[in-house]
Amino acid sequence: MNPLLARVPAFPWDSLASAKALASAHPGGIADLSVGTPVDPTPAIAQQTLREAANAPGYPTVWGTPQVRAAIAGYLRRRWHSVELDDPNVQPTIGSKELVAWLPTLLGLGPGDVVVIPELAYPTYDVGARLAGAEVLPCDDPAAAAAARPKLMWINSPANPHGRILTADETRAWVAAARSCGALLASDECYGEFGWDAEPVSVLDPDINSGSLQGLVAAFSLSKRSNIAGYRAGFIAGDAAALSDLLELRKHAGMMVPAPVQAAMVALLADDAHALEQRERYLARRKLLRPALEAAGFTIDHSQGSLYLWATRGENCRDTVDWLAARGILVAPGDFYGPKGANHVRVALTATDERIQAACARLQ
Repeated sequence: MNPLLARVPAFPWDSLASAKALASAHPGGIADLSVGTPVDPTPAIAQQTLREAANAPGYPTVWGTPQVRAAIAGYLRRRWHSVELDDPNVQPTIGSKELVAWLPTLLGLGPGDVVVIPELAYPTYDVGARLAGAEVLPCDDPAAAAAARPKLMWINSPANPHGRILTADETRAWVAAARSCGALLASDECYGEFGWDAEPVSVLDPDINSGSLQGLVAAFSLSKRSNIAGYRAGFIAGDAAALSDLLELRKHAGMMVPAPVQAAMVALLADDAHALEQRERYLARRKLLRPALEAAGFTIDHSQGSLYLWATRGENCRDTVDWLAARGILVAPGDFYGPKGANHVRVALTATDERIQAACARLQ
């Protein structure tokens, strides 16, 4: 057996096979609200730019073109009020999952090193630490996390799976905690465009970081903002020294965003209209799905942002998954994301209007 496979858990989605089969057998077909994959059209500006840049015979650079670096910096200044960013402060990534999974390894972490992740978390934070052989510490308390002397801390706001948004004070506390113990703070801000009941903040904002990017890296993705999950387009920004080391190692590993995708990123990062249009689509679906779940006896916790509703019937999440599957609705069990999710399910807004409406009708 490959020793790396021994470090990681079984792929969680495989455990949904029977529930998926049950939901798929519904006379009206499955309403799949389990996966956060976009279903709406990729913006025309992305498709057109990709076609125009299709003649790309040479290798792209890992650092990206000057144009994509400028587009990243411009977007972060305009949208997230970041401190001034130069080329060494930004770099494109092959989506955001690449960075999340390989960051502990690229930082040189291994046995004896601690990686802090949220207590309810996107599974890849845990997997990335395990691949490096590091110890994982689920912790939502900045002071307690710092006391463990970690090398890397992950925060995520708006959060997957539960949609909680960290306040400015909470985010500042994580920045201070990481700096107090010399850890790199990695802030996953991929759902930042989707704050519903609160406004997200970025660790790149000088009001949060006291005007310094020291020890800070923020991760972003265009997958949800721009419906290009299939393009694999993301980027990171932050501490120039940390990013310089990552760049050198990613160059050796050939972690290159394809040149046509970089061109599409430039066009998309300069355009806010398509992102606002997509935001309105998700908001309309949320306005239908949340009251339908509540009317069916669910309680919605957190869910101030992101593309999910964190729902509970006060029972084991697997029982809830089966209850919904019997009605043709597939959701993700909360135990995918940590033991504290055992009584919740994650319900995604990333389905077509027709499927959202079908799910709402079945909940009545």
